[in-house]
Amino acid sequence: MKIEQIFGNNKKWITSKLAVDDHYFENLAKGQNPELLYIGCSDSRVTAEELIGAEPGEVFVHRNIANMVISIDLNAMSVINYAVEHLNVSHIVVCGHYGCGGVKAAMESSDLGILNPWLRNIRDVYRIHQQELDLIEDKEKKYDRLVELNVEEQCINLIKTAAVQKAYTGRGLLVHGWVFDIKTGRLIDLKINFRDKLQHIMEIYNLSK
Repeated sequence: MKIEQIFGNNKKWITSKLAVDDHYFENLAKGQNPELLYIGCSDSRVTAEELIGAEPGEVFVHRNIANMVISIDLNAMSVINYAVEHLNVSHIVVCGHYGCGGVKAAMESSDLGILNPWLRNIRDVYRIHQQELDLIEDKEKKYDRLVELNVEEQCINLIKTAAVQKAYTGRGLLVHGWVFDIKTGRLIDLKINFRDKLQHIMEIYNLSK
């Protein structure tokens, strides 16, 4: 996309919204009340709102390389805390995608400089699930499976946080793990059993008391 096109596109977007609702931007300016926090990958092919058919104001979004939830990442933790404790979202989704460059990079033995500390978190996911992954001979299938396992581990990282634990106990907040298949456009629900995971995790990581 050429930079010169952006402001023209913006004007067309404004016109299209006002053609349907004269008060669209007036209402938008009143505030946000999203039901869902979406944690996804920064990949330019994976746009959160378009994937799920959401309008502005309906989804609170955080994106980073390989949709990671890392406890010492103050950016991610601040987003999660704000979404859960101030916006009172009812659902948190971690959405990975097949063909993820971050996951693929983590599978390769190469020095990627400043990316190394970030990718180490994905390599830790591989280490945790190495027994299963090493049994998969097809490289692409192994790659896809690591994408799925990474989503699951990031959901677990969410469950470890005090904000999520308290919101689950207090008002039934739920965590979901999805994968976007770029080849088909389909969203896949990994059907992670949030309640069972929570019960197991809280034996060690209970912060809700």
